[in-house]
Amino acid sequence: MTSALLPTYARAPIAFERGEGAWLVAHDGKRYLDFGAGIAVNALGHAHPHLVEALTTQAQKLWHTSNLFEIPGGERLGRRLVDATFADVAFFANSGAEANEAAIKMARKYHAAGGHPERFRIVTFEGAFHGRTLATIAAGGQQKYIDGFGPKVDGFDQVPFGDRDALLAAIGPETAALMIEPIQGEGGIRTVPPEMLRDLRALCDEHGLLLIMDEVQTGVGRTGRLFAHEWSGVTPDIMSAAKGIGGGFPLGVCLATSEAARGMTAGSHGTTFGGNPLAMAVGNAVLDVVLAEGFLDHVQRMGLLLKQQLASVMDRHPGVITEIRGTALILGLKLDVPNTAFTAAARDEHLLVIPAGDNVVRLLPPLIISEADVAEAVKRIDATAGRLQVQMRGAAE
Repeated sequence: MTSALLPTYARAPIAFERGEGAWLVAHDGKRYLDFGAGIAVNALGHAHPHLVEALTTQAQKLWHTSNLFEIPGGERLGRRLVDATFADVAFFANSGAEANEAAIKMARKYHAAGGHPERFRIVTFEGAFHGRTLATIAAGGQQKYIDGFGPKVDGFDQVPFGDRDALLAAIGPETAALMIEPIQGEGGIRTVPPEMLRDLRALCDEHGLLLIMDEVQTGVGRTGRLFAHEWSGVTPDIMSAAKGIGGGFPLGVCLATSEAARGMTAGSHGTTFGGNPLAMAVGNAVLDVVLAEGFLDHVQRMGLLLKQQLASVMDRHPGVITEIRGTALILGLKLDVPNTAFTAAARDEHLLVIPAGDNVVRLLPPLIISEADVAEAVKRIDATAGRLQVQMRGAAE
């Protein structure tokens, strides 16, 4: 049957019917261990009972009113996020791209409100991914996402990752902000060293710039802290988050200091669906779990265990896996075989992983995984690497 859907995705030939924890069940009854979590979205796994209860309870009361009226669940979630972070204010959206759009507009408006509307340019870093809107593909700067969509939106200057001289050269009288992911997800699980983040903070302070952190993929516990930048001791002025914050429900947020948000007055920005009662109920339920005592310690323990066991797999298959990147439960395997081939071979082992740039596959399991889940995933990764190594040997012969 010909699909009625726009063919913008190269979908794997599997459809899932239900899930539980870190496992998915396909329509044919086969079980798959999910170490992709919907690209870091299903932070609490599938059908988490607390999330299911929160969503169904709210669904029986009220779904949507619009932001023309107060939304108590949003007030509560905003207060909890502010109290747990550097921020003073929150703006809720539906996705990471929308959260980043809000961050970009906020940085520009900050300078305009201060009498410098000419300061609108934002410096970003090669390999970044900030979303799929016209502004966020320009911010990311990857040509494969820009081609064919007309002139690139002005106002973004990319510099090579880790090139300080290029960064200094890019900062000028029109620069408003620096924007960076603490760990590049789509870019291949490339971690920004803490000293680099500290340097970016100092440069922003020196030049009167805002520091924007894109924590869409790294936030809400994935690195073993609520947000990844906390490991460096650096705080941004503006931060975007999404994916895991809704546990599978579409939810994004832009968090900021009151100073950075000084230009965002009534009518300057908005959204129809963002912050609706359903999303707020689920977002609050996610925080109930993630902020519970011991949860982030669990993420750190599982991440360390996974990384240690993956090291032995790499030792056994050096011709397949050449490097292990990342921290806690945002890990990447740098490969000597095409990452698409590895992803497909892992799927044959009933393990789901996610390809990324720089020929890396991402391991982004639900944060609730157990030691047994880790052991099972490592077993299947080992089998995947072994299968590919045999294929490589056969091709060489």
